[in-house]
Amino acid sequence: MLSVRQVAKMIDHSLLRPELTRADVAAGCELAAEYDVASVCVKPCDVAFAVGLLAGTDVAVGTVAGFPHGAHATRVKAAEAAAARDDGAAEIDVVLNIGRLREGRDDEVREDLAAVVDAAGGALVKVILENAYLTDEEKRRGCRLAEAAGAGYVKTSTGFAPTGATLEDVRLMRAAVSPHIGVKAAGGVRTLDLLLSMVDAGATRFGATTTAAMLDELAARRRD
Repeated sequence: MLSVRQVAKMIDHSLLRPELTRADVAAGCELAAEYDVASVCVKPCDVAFAVGLLAGTDVAVGTVAGFPHGAHATRVKAAEAAAARDDGAAEIDVVLNIGRLREGRDDEVREDLAAVVDAAGGALVKVILENAYLTDEEKRRGCRLAEAAGAGYVKTSTGFAPTGATLEDVRLMRAAVSPHIGVKAAGGVRTLDLLLSMVDAGATRFGATTTAAMLDELAARRRD
């Protein structure tokens, strides 16, 4: 049975809503440090700020590129990744080019992602498929292209599309990539029971905003 710490280290505490102020980011970083989660995922403009706040903790700082639609030019995505790394980001979640994937232009999708991986300079890259817009075949192909590009994770969703993570998608993505590639579920993972079900389905990271509530509930269950 997973411990509270084990679950905490699967959570990327999400601070991506457009209306968040620096005070909101500071509060989110304080919460992330208190619960010792894997990372915070902040907007690109907040990376350096979050890095400073979390210095000396075991919480990484991540950010996004090509977010939320995946339609940035490759050179822009790569520049975003490089800037994030320069600002201290250890993880970068990038949205693949959804339209190109749906068109079957696989070489372009892979090359777009590979440019981001290269520009990330060793930062962990997680590729967001945005499954709400894809067929199962497209999801599998997107996973394979992300792995071929050198990404470390495939991710279900941005959290800004009509639907988010599902158990079926987590199982599909887990089966589509090699064992060393992680699967991140994001978008709608708001309850502890759903998170634990997704762990059983193969997810190893989660984008979450209800971090405190889920971890507090797990701690209470462990005491009972």
